[in-house]
Amino acid sequence: MIHGALNIKKLLGAMRRLDASDLHIKVGIPPTYRIGGALRPIEADAVSEDEADHLLDPLLSEVQKQKFDETGDLDFAWHLEDTDGPGDRFRINMLRSGNHTHAAIRRVKAEIPGYADLRLPPVYSDIVKKQREGLVLIVGVTGSGKSSTLAAMLDEVNATRPVNIITIEDPVEYRFVPKQAIISQREIGIDVTDFHEALRHVVRQDPDVIFIGEMRDQETVLSAIQAAETGHLVFATLHTADTMGAFGRMLEFFPQEERAFVRGSLASTLKAICAQRLVPANPELAAKEGGSKVVPAVEVLLSSPTVRELIRDGRDSDLPAVISTSRADGMVSFTQYLAELVDKEWISSQVAQEYAPNRDMLNSILKGVEVKAASLVGRIKG
Repeated sequence: MIHGALNIKKLLGAMRRLDASDLHIKVGIPPTYRIGGALRPIEADAVSEDEADHLLDPLLSEVQKQKFDETGDLDFAWHLEDTDGPGDRFRINMLRSGNHTHAAIRRVKAEIPGYADLRLPPVYSDIVKKQREGLVLIVGVTGSGKSSTLAAMLDEVNATRPVNIITIEDPVEYRFVPKQAIISQREIGIDVTDFHEALRHVVRQDPDVIFIGEMRDQETVLSAIQAAETGHLVFATLHTADTMGAFGRMLEFFPQEERAFVRGSLASTLKAICAQRLVPANPELAAKEGGSKVVPAVEVLLSSPTVRELIRDGRDSDLPAVISTSRADGMVSFTQYLAELVDKEWISSQVAQEYAPNRDMLNSILKGVEVKAASLVGRIKG
């Protein structure tokens, strides 16, 4: 509960205490947090039109205010200082609705998470260790943890290689401290006007590693592929649900007559697609770890001669079979990984059933696990 007049910094400061992932400011309802996936309004009066229009003023520069006045949309990041630690960063989207200001605010921890913090499998680190050039995609729907995953991967590069990293982000969420690497983080709207302008100059800035915050149109996809073709290691995100959808999403930006060329380029440059979604964790795990109420379920496609041939020939529908039969190589399907999460007792079998793309396969895998466990118990008793 927030007492007294609404204050945006107090509202943001309460997010850590409440373990809230998001905060929504809308006219006509109280400020509303998302906690454990559910929306929960605070005990307060509804936000008035005047409050909504000025509540975020303390966070904005004059340039940002002018941009929002002109366009009705604004994305930016903001850092809340904390005398007892690094504080929190927030990814903020302001929008005009009914001629008044609304906002959606996501809390992003200031410290860069590690793979163990995020409960990611070892293949993510393996990808970083093995790749020196090519394209690595992290894909998922909004709110699936893509930014945190990429921060962990980039920070491993930062900690282990003497390279030049350039990021192009909208907005910058995690601030990196140079370790073995040197790094420049460019924020859209502050350091450069847009992705197109940043990508036009990035290869002239002597990068070894490039991070593109989001591939959102033909030019960003083409720039990512071209940078990978010229010997750079390129990380990027894409809004799509799974590994197969990534191909359709990228190709839809190009006319039909250019898609064979794009496929050929992707076949030679693509090193990995890691798809992820967040699923509810077992309550015991969340309590034991004292942390997140969700865990990532992942699907991983890695480059191989077979994968390259399928991409080049447009046989995307055959990729799931390759993923499902290549677990030993590090690949894994969502269904297989959900079964592994059940086996680890990180999620319940009911949650796995709800999220599994292939429930029949999931049941078969889980029955195998149950049989194995039963035989082990039998041996112990014997």
